[in-house]
Amino acid sequence: MLSLCEKIINTLKNKKLTLSTAESCTGGLVAKSLTDVSGASNVFYGGVVSYDNSVKENILGVRSATLKANGAVSHETAMEMAIGVKKALKTDIGISTTGIAGPGGGTKDKPVGTVYVGIAYKSEVKTFLLQIDSSLSREEIRLRACLTLLELLLEKIT
Repeated sequence: MLSLCEKIINTLKNKKLTLSTAESCTGGLVAKSLTDVSGASNVFYGGVVSYDNSVKENILGVRSATLKANGAVSHETAMEMAIGVKKALKTDIGISTTGIAGPGGGTKDKPVGTVYVGIAYKSEVKTFLLQIDSSLSREEIRLRACLTLLELLLEKIT
């Protein structure tokens, strides 16, 4: 993961882009992975761990109507989280994670391993649904969500 994060940090530096994170189910793992790279402070401004919906609403600007209609684990929430952190931290790119890492909390419609990630870059916002194997541990689900988001981010900026 370190080499992936080094590529991201170097690409951001070369393109003079800044990045921020909004994380729910990954609990800061994305930010931690990025800040494992020396020099990340040149491009990574910070992150918000928005585990509770009140933080999603009050800090990131996720609309309560979005949470009521779609839930915290949804494309719409991931999108608004990415936009919100980008705006709040005044960065070029905002990325987000929201999902169910388990082992509990899953439903028939949103089983354990359901994770949405978002990338807000320029005027575009993309979200992706990850269906991670629910038999994996909580730690592994979180790690896979983090890794997949970072891979999608690198693809987006290169």
